[in-house]
Amino acid sequence: MTDPVAMLPSELDQLPDRDTEETAEWAASLDAVTKAAGPHRAAYLMRRTLQHAEGVEGLDLPKLLETDHVNTIPTAAEPVPAGDEEMERRITAWNRWNAAAMVTRGAKHGVGGHIATFASAAWLYETGFNHFFRGKEQDGSGDQLYIQGHASPGIYARAFLDGRLTEAHLDNFRQEAGGSGLPSYPHPRRLPWLWEFPTVSMGLGPLSAIYQARFNRYLTNRGIKDVSASHVWAFLGDGEMDEPESTAALALASREGLDNLTFVINCNLQRLDGPVRANFKIVQELEAQFRGAGWNVVKTLWGNAWDELFQLDTTGALVRRLREVPDAQVQTYQTRDAAYIREDFFGKDPALVEMAKLLSDDRILECFHLSRGGHEPRKVYAAYKAALEFKGAPTVILAQTVKGYTLGEGFASKNANHQMKKLTADEFKAMRDLLDLPIRDGDFTDGQVPYGHPGADSPEVRYLQERRAALGGPAPARRVHPVAPLPAPAEKAFAAFDKGSGNQSVATTMAFVRLVKDLIRDKETGRRWVPIVPDEARTFGMESLFPSLGIYSPKGQTYEPVDRDQLMYYREAKNGQILNEGITEAGSMADFIAAASSYATHGETMIPFYIFYSMFGWQRTADQMWQLADQLGKGFLVGATAGRTTLTGEGLQHADGHSPVIAATNPAALTYDPAFAYEVAAIVKDGLRRMFGEARPDEDPDVFYYLTVYNEPMPQPAKPEGVDEGIVRGLYRFREGEGAADDPRIQLLASGTAIHWALEAQRLLAAEWGVTADVWSATSWTELRRDALEADEALLRGESRIPYVRQALEGAEGPVLAVSDYMRQVPDQIAQWVEQDWSSLGADGFGLSDTREAARRHFGVDAQSIVVAALAQLARRGEVPASAVKDARERYGF
Repeated sequence: MTDPVAMLPSELDQLPDRDTEETAEWAASLDAVTKAAGPHRAAYLMRRTLQHAEGVEGLDLPKLLETDHVNTIPTAAEPVPAGDEEMERRITAWNRWNAAAMVTRGAKHGVGGHIATFASAAWLYETGFNHFFRGKEQDGSGDQLYIQGHASPGIYARAFLDGRLTEAHLDNFRQEAGGSGLPSYPHPRRLPWLWEFPTVSMGLGPLSAIYQARFNRYLTNRGIKDVSASHVWAFLGDGEMDEPESTAALALASREGLDNLTFVINCNLQRLDGPVRANFKIVQELEAQFRGAGWNVVKTLWGNAWDELFQLDTTGALVRRLREVPDAQVQTYQTRDAAYIREDFFGKDPALVEMAKLLSDDRILECFHLSRGGHEPRKVYAAYKAALEFKGAPTVILAQTVKGYTLGEGFASKNANHQMKKLTADEFKAMRDLLDLPIRDGDFTDGQVPYGHPGADSPEVRYLQERRAALGGPAPARRVHPVAPLPAPAEKAFAAFDKGSGNQSVATTMAFVRLVKDLIRDKETGRRWVPIVPDEARTFGMESLFPSLGIYSPKGQTYEPVDRDQLMYYREAKNGQILNEGITEAGSMADFIAAASSYATHGETMIPFYIFYSMFGWQRTADQMWQLADQLGKGFLVGATAGRTTLTGEGLQHADGHSPVIAATNPAALTYDPAFAYEVAAIVKDGLRRMFGEARPDEDPDVFYYLTVYNEPMPQPAKPEGVDEGIVRGLYRFREGEGAADDPRIQLLASGTAIHWALEAQRLLAAEWGVTADVWSATSWTELRRDALEADEALLRGESRIPYVRQALEGAEGPVLAVSDYMRQVPDQIAQWVEQDWSSLGADGFGLSDTREAARRHFGVDAQSIVVAALAQLARRGEVPASAVKDARERYGF
């Protein structure tokens, strides 16, 4: 086997060289520099030339993915912050102290906490609060701040200094305390006046921040509200960037030019157990990743103490050494003495050996122990200002810090500092001296560290409050603006389904889409609907919305669509209403969350509905559904092509038999499995009232709805009289069986598409076995269960309350047989509250590729299987002979 022949670059170049002589001259010049000044100088010139070329108009060259491991903004180019640096230093010192004190004091309760993260990131937050982060008191929106969860003690400490929290609040960190406590991490449901965005499920913060910035543009471009002044700031950890969701939407952000977005990544080089990139450099890796995705990158790595070293670096040896030293070794330098650093860092290159001779031990320790760009407010200020001034792309700031900075040698850069929950009194006293705080030894009573506060009328507090007033009020802050409930849409849209479809077969997916089409036409509320779909609109019959609503694109439509001559052509528009996200359930959910919480973020109520393959919703993005609940989002999630047996031929990985099980675990999710079109209409109508209209006093309006709809066309019946309450509460009798008074009787409870099998089973039982069956539509097993749980809780309080499911089935004769197209545990949720004998059928196991009929026989949920199960249940009670079960099995081919 011969070795492959290497191809020269010219052989790969598809463009002809119009001047080979000039090209040769450029190559010869590079060879000459390499020979005369060395390869490092040649590489330096090439990088500088390419960097210069990036800014030359008309030159279209690939960007460098990495720059030297130095600050992007030179010290000489740093702007002077428009504030009192000494005052801000004192404010930051108080906040550092109280953050550490809060966690340490909480340790006596065993509730834990994190100290080291805020210690490393303090100036990243304080600089923003003092100079950049806009509050909500000017335009109602302000900036959106995604705070790194483990830094929450620092945010609480600042709110304490500002007067928004008391010492009692701080002492209730990580405790409920009857509603007077502080949640461990940013959590709008637990502290709704402070936190806007829950961020501690790692990776969801950066993903949500991107889609929040995008949704801001959506609101502006659609004319709902001009939020062009809002800026989204996402504070992230370098370890968090390993989560796939953290970088999943980088290309979207650059593609849409989201210069209203800034990521601030705290590169303290440590994750929870050890270094983020022990043998590599996380800053360089992230720079390449973000620059490759089209982001503007600002690196803030080294403090001013390094200026002297860089001025001495006439050969580039220092820059080269910084680039090659792995992160874990940088962390080691943080803990070692000057002699070690001289030998290990400077001793690797003769030029660095000579440089080190010019440096004192104190200077070396200052540089390697303390001086990081993320710890110097001027450098952070310069990076933030550059981010806001950059146009055309989002910015990421890579700020290098030391985890555990100012907490003492016991914390700084130690691998275990994420799990270290407290400082000793002596460590606090050393920290006090370092921060120059006026706290006396006598303030430590019984070994307890005191909180510190300069006084409500102190210069520090007045300065802090004045800066926040100039920026639009306190931050972070969540405000639910006093907006009027949305008016109910015209009844006509809902009533259209009451008469049924006659002989026409209609799937409930199509019924839902038709309903939304009518609701979007409503003059009062139609513009507030936000249709979201992950590249499956045609599957769900939504393509008719393309021409009328348009698909949102910040660029509009810069091309002529291939189907322009068709009625339902693919129309993109800058003010488009549909968010068609491509194949990304995570991105679609992030869109949904931004729209679902717009009522609080921007004071603009939006009605999002996100329709997706039911299999790929809760199973794939359940974590984001929890984020939605935590953020008090409202809207409709629609699991289409639902159920385990309705996808003919496509059932292996597409067959959903369990999404209601997962949804039932989310307290904010109201889960419905409607069988008929009129049920879909009734549920949506009630959802609009509860979430966006006038909720009843006993209802929580901060919920969202999950509806499963099917792709199986069936004749839609007319709406019976008096069933609205039953539809919403979860159960009503759809069709009463007709038979003799002494016939055996059974109650068939079914949801979704399973009701059609139950109705056929009702016919077979009567015609072939002399059994009368009543058929009930169970629109929500989960809501029936929750109501029953609430009844149980009422009993514990001494109140008498009967669960609705027991009320509905009161007096119903015979046993109960429940059936659905989901796992049996879905209907089994209510078994313990049903007084009649209980049995259930469901589609347990993996999906399979086959016809609907074959799949249903396989899972034992088709009409004939229901008949056999019903006879077996009656036979156990002695109401039909046991032989009837055997006869039925033989008759139906089991």
